[in-house]
Amino acid sequence: MEKKLQAHMPGLVARVVVNEGDKVEEGQELAVINVMKMEISCPSPATGVVKEILVAEWDEMDVGSDMIVLEV
Repeated sequence: MEKKLQAHMPGLVARVVVNEGDKVEEGQELAVINVMKMEISCPSPATGVVKEILVAEWDEMDVGSDMIVLEV
């Protein structure tokens, strides 16, 4: 089963702090979005393994944009 981390605010991807294949826990920071000069953490929606990273640094995000796919 897959779960996707989606952007919860519009902004730019400041950084992705995981790599494909990493095991992550629910609530663990996966990425950071820069919103109006503030950095907003994007936590994992579930425990699992990072299957695919769909974004790169400085990509523009809208609310609901897919960022990372997890295998749960």
